[in-house]
Amino acid sequence: MKTFIVAIVAFMSIGVVSAQTEVGGVNLPNSESFQGETLNLNGAGVREKLWIDLYAGGLYLAKKSSNASEIVSANEAMSIKLHIVSKLITSDKMVEAVNEGFENSTNGNTKPLASKIDKFKGFFSAEIKKNDVFDIVYIPGTGVTAYKNDKELGTIEGMDFKKALFGIWLSNKPADDDLKEAMLGK
Repeated sequence: MKTFIVAIVAFMSIGVVSAQTEVGGVNLPNSESFQGETLNLNGAGVREKLWIDLYAGGLYLAKKSSNASEIVSANEAMSIKLHIVSKLITSDKMVEAVNEGFENSTNGNTKPLASKIDKFKGFFSAEIKKNDVFDIVYIPGTGVTAYKNDKELGTIEGMDFKKALFGIWLSNKPADDDLKEAMLGK
């Protein structure tokens, strides 16, 4: 009987383990649901700077894709999860990174999106600590909704903003080339 119970517990544990992917020392779920949309982990990696891991990032899509430009342009539900793994990430540094990301993603043409970018940067105004988790979720007809530790921070409408935002990680000038490749499942 003991052997049977141990086997059942072991089998159940396998299901739990396979429901997550370990990246950068943290576990990212293999699927998530937002506003009735189920999204699956397309790929995940680590954002590094000067050989220091800053955050684990995962791209979630309804169906797998390795085509960055199609993902950025798609008017489909998708999300990016950022799990902070470094104590070096601060609110100011995150805002600085967001500024640089939008500059690169839009080839320096941020003016048409200035008010939306400012609103987005406001989502990072509170203190950021190691193990904070940000979810950046695009839902067609709603826009981009940001969450910090499962608490909704706000929503920004418009495909123009969505394209620029997802371009931070998936454009020709991404925040981190290796992270981009990992998010694309390559």
